[in-house]
Amino acid sequence: MDQPAHDTDREAAEGAPVTETGAVTLYTDGASRGNPGDAAWAYVIVRDGSVVAGRSGFIGTATNNVAEYHAVINGLDAAREFTSGSLIVRSDSELVVRQLTGRYRITKEHLADLAGEVRRRMRSFAEVRFESVPREHPCIQVADRLCNEMLDAEKRRR
Repeated sequence: MDQPAHDTDREAAEGAPVTETGAVTLYTDGASRGNPGDAAWAYVIVRDGSVVAGRSGFIGTATNNVAEYHAVINGLDAAREFTSGSLIVRSDSELVVRQLTGRYRITKEHLADLAGEVRRRMRSFAEVRFESVPREHPCIQVADRLCNEMLDAEKRRR
């Protein structure tokens, strides 16, 4: 079901004022065409104000919320390369952020399972903070573009 992931141009969001010095921030996005439909995830990792990593992947048929969770899971896996300390995770999915911060209860079992995967991966860091950001944020725009490129490539592959 998982397709090979796609690495992004590390300078895709260069110049965007995104983090303070020393900080590592993970920006995530998920997309589903049809909801449920073809779905993809993407992340962008920023350290010291520069994009240091970005990747996307295809997950098959899923909802947008499932794709958003997969973006966080894959991004946390990748962020371990850049820090074991404090990590800020930013997403335009208010549902995912609010569920992971405990503000919303998770009532769907499949989302609770994905949240459990996120929590297991959070143990690799001293601190993980989740923040909701608007979809207009430059790094969220890069992640969104990566999702759409992955979905377009999968459609062409068929």
